[in-house]
Amino acid sequence: MSETPDRWPVTLSGVTEAVVSTLGPNDRWNVAALGIHAPETADDPPTARTWGRTRTWRNFSEHGEGYVQFIQDPVLYVDAALAIHETDEPILDQAHGWVRVSVEEIGSGTSGDTEFVDWALFVEESGVEHRVVPTVNRGYAAVIEATVAASRLDVEAYDSDELLDRIRYFEDVADRCGGPQEQQAFSRLLELIDHDCDQ
Repeated sequence: MSETPDRWPVTLSGVTEAVVSTLGPNDRWNVAALGIHAPETADDPPTARTWGRTRTWRNFSEHGEGYVQFIQDPVLYVDAALAIHETDEPILDQAHGWVRVSVEEIGSGTSGDTEFVDWALFVEESGVEHRVVPTVNRGYAAVIEATVAASRLDVEAYDSDELLDRIRYFEDVADRCGGPQEQQAFSRLLELIDHDCDQ
């Protein structure tokens, strides 16, 4: 492992999909999906938005910190986004890089009937566990996009039929362009949302 104590171990651009571990009241680490928004200038911190009164929102509010982690395991990402996933340690075995961040609430509001909070993320320490040669896998990208759609199925502001159509499309992409991990991840996604996408 290499340490990068005062900076992010990856280049942030647009919205980088990651997972975050936050300490819950049961002294276990809750793992959830989190989009990291790249800063607008070099002097600004990255930001993230939590939607609703989730475990991540609660744990950020109570403890003011978490571990942002960058992974390439699509099954873990689906579980982090759609299921309750808890661990005994904050840094996952699947993490290629991680950042312990302190967080500061910088804004809040509502979209439809859903409350959101915006957080600034400040690096406290970070590390790289595994270096990988980058590849592009359309199946993996399809899993991530389907997970975003699935997370919005019960939000009134979104049309469920449109979201299910989107999930069906991404299922086809994952089946044609993904490997066994991506196909397993999609099976897990469909199990968690409990919708028949063949209808």
